[in-house]
Amino acid sequence: MNDPIALFITWPTHGTWLLGDDRGWVELTHGWQLPPSSRDLESLSRMKEDVCLFSTAECRIVEKQIVESCKHRRWTLHAISCRSNHMHLVIRAINTSPKQIREALKDWTTRRLKELSDQNRDQWWAERGSVRWISDLDELKLAKQYVNSTKEFEKKPDSQSATTT
Repeated sequence: MNDPIALFITWPTHGTWLLGDDRGWVELTHGWQLPPSSRDLESLSRMKEDVCLFSTAECRIVEKQIVESCKHRRWTLHAISCRSNHMHLVIRAINTSPKQIREALKDWTTRRLKELSDQNRDQWWAERGSVRWISDLDELKLAKQYVNSTKEFEKKPDSQSATTT
């Protein structure tokens, strides 16, 4: 199989998609899992902080930091959409695993959110997320369209929202 030309990465905010959620989840090497009814309550009981839902301002903080981090690491950011309860991005990062990309971006956005929004909150993001490999230009176009069409908050031209290439 050829290397992907980009990755479509999604991850939820803390507490918004728990193991056992009615929507199910994807488990590494086992695929899509339907929820056993007790898992969601078990997951809820383990949460150390309340569910994290972003405001418009927090979404802008996240997007701006991801743009800066991608520029610094020389990663190509094709599309980005921070929503109130999850994050979508389409990215190309040569010689970097999807997990490394996700963890680096979650770390940097967490630092920036603590600095600019709520210094007392520790849990901003869920532990994991999903990755889809994009293997051709048609798939890349579709992923970019999807991410760009799912903008939850209206961005004004003069705002500090992130820009992408």
